[in-house]
Amino acid sequence: MRPTREIPRSPEAGGIGALLSTTLGRLLVSLFVPAITFVVLYQVFIFLRDAQIPQWITAIIAILWGVGGVLALFTLSNYIIEQLGPAWRRRLIPFVFVGPALAILTWYLVLPTVRSFIASLYDARGVNFVGLDNYIYAFTSQEMLLSYRNNFLFWMIFGTAMSVGFGLLIAVLVDRTHPVFETICKALIFMPMVISGVGASVIWKFIYEYRPTGSVQIGLLNGIITALGFESQGWLLIQPWNNLFLVIIMVWLQTGYSMVILSAAIKGIPSELLEAGRIDGANEFQIFRSIILPSIQGTLITVTTTIILFTLKIFDIVQSMTGGNFGTQVIANVQFVQLFRQVNNGRAAAIAIILLVAVLPVMYYNLRQFGKQTEAFR
Repeated sequence: MRPTREIPRSPEAGGIGALLSTTLGRLLVSLFVPAITFVVLYQVFIFLRDAQIPQWITAIIAILWGVGGVLALFTLSNYIIEQLGPAWRRRLIPFVFVGPALAILTWYLVLPTVRSFIASLYDARGVNFVGLDNYIYAFTSQEMLLSYRNNFLFWMIFGTAMSVGFGLLIAVLVDRTHPVFETICKALIFMPMVISGVGASVIWKFIYEYRPTGSVQIGLLNGIITALGFESQGWLLIQPWNNLFLVIIMVWLQTGYSMVILSAAIKGIPSELLEAGRIDGANEFQIFRSIILPSIQGTLITVTTTIILFTLKIFDIVQSMTGGNFGTQVIANVQFVQLFRQVNNGRAAAIAIILLVAVLPVMYYNLRQFGKQTEAFR
């Protein structure tokens, strides 16, 4: 038997090759290379920020480098992890694609929440520890009690009920019309949805504008009632009804959203089911109550909880229309006042935590319903 001749290898190649041939070596490379790539991307963005070049060139380079760099980061990370064994591959691939999102959520959501909670235990300047004093203020002050009433009674109950109710009514009615007329109606009703809360407030200020009787009225409502012989009214000064006048703005914005979602759910009901109900002698109201509502129950709950979340965080309409005066204060606006006008970081942080706790159950229920709907389609 002829002796085999060994090919000489350099110590460096043998060491690197031996390292890369092990699972530990590949694991270290799979973590080290993406980290280096991320650092390079970050340093380029820092360079672009400080570079003395025209802004439009900076924007173009940042977009191209950002999109291309992220694509390269994911591609490179995925390629390296694919070289590992099946066990490590199953463990690491989820972190490659979900890990950045979790990191961003942790940095921009979890950590600020923790810091806000810590700040809520200190005084206005964040120097002296005051314990639960800020929370006592949040649950005992007249301003906060008024904001709770407005948020939960006017905005959450009346606002949500009217937004979902009008959206459902319109969705059912336009579903029975000619397709061309249906499209036009939906477009007109959905149009306010693209307007911001501040923009909508500017529009509705011209509707609620008050001028004394006998003056030229530029407000639509006062122009109508004075033309009919009545006295002009300061609509945003009439307590507590001024809260409802503000809620109407939100209803004007959100009705189009609920209409579109519910209309899509109604169109998903089999026509044979509706025809069977009519053949059995059911009238349109009975069909709506016994067939349509049960069929769209999941969508109806999702739309309702989404609008509830919107009402709990309402801020821009109140701030733009009344600034929280005349009995229209809401939770988010109190937080704004405490943080930016009274510069009380402790109270503002406590209110933020209370608002987060109020939103969490609705978010959990919404996600749970979404999970059930997802399971139903598997």
